[in-house]
Amino acid sequence: MLKLLIGNKAYSSWSLRGWLACRQSGLAFSEEVVSLYSDSWTKRRTMPDFAPSGGKVPILWDGDTAVWDSLAIIDYLDARSGGSKFWPADAAACGFARSLAAEMHAGFTALRRLHPMNVRKTFAAQPVDDAVQSDVDRMTWLWAQAKARYGGDGPFLFGAFGAADIMFAPAITRFSTWSIPMPDAARSYADSITAHPLVLEWISAAQAETWMIDRFEHPQ
Repeated sequence: MLKLLIGNKAYSSWSLRGWLACRQSGLAFSEEVVSLYSDSWTKRRTMPDFAPSGGKVPILWDGDTAVWDSLAIIDYLDARSGGSKFWPADAAACGFARSLAAEMHAGFTALRRLHPMNVRKTFAAQPVDDAVQSDVDRMTWLWAQAKARYGGDGPFLFGAFGAADIMFAPAITRFSTWSIPMPDAARSYADSITAHPLVLEWISAAQAETWMIDRFEHPQ
């Protein structure tokens, strides 16, 4: 059986992507959650099952095969589950979806740095940093382009829930946590993500966690 090692569901954005990918694949898997930055985390990340990733989460084990990095996990599970649950079948749509996923993977650094993920919190709105606003404008523009070109009548970027939505899901939780304004069309898409059964399942599990990391519990 597949095994996924992840960090706190309240805080770990990359873990959310890996976990959503596992659930989206439909393949059976077990999960182990280790609290980030705790004593147990410091010890656990030096163990052999964390070694391939350099102690980072998420990391997926398939027997003796280790796959880490969320986008790599998506592609690995896509191949393992028949190649139809993550990327659009149309070549142009698939190219656009992969471009969006790659940009989310590597970019939007101001949003990530200044607004960490905490799905258990909603902070009062504050003035948005110029670099963060640039990230917000770029991200919501990309969503609008994907929806207009390839979304059809579906609620997600490419109609059905898939890899691009998985990659953006943690960013969307940041919009909610930090009360960041967005255009109405973007809000509709974000609401579809936060209402997705798998995202709701993750958030429910996060609410039940007892771990607390103080630096993520207060506005910056």
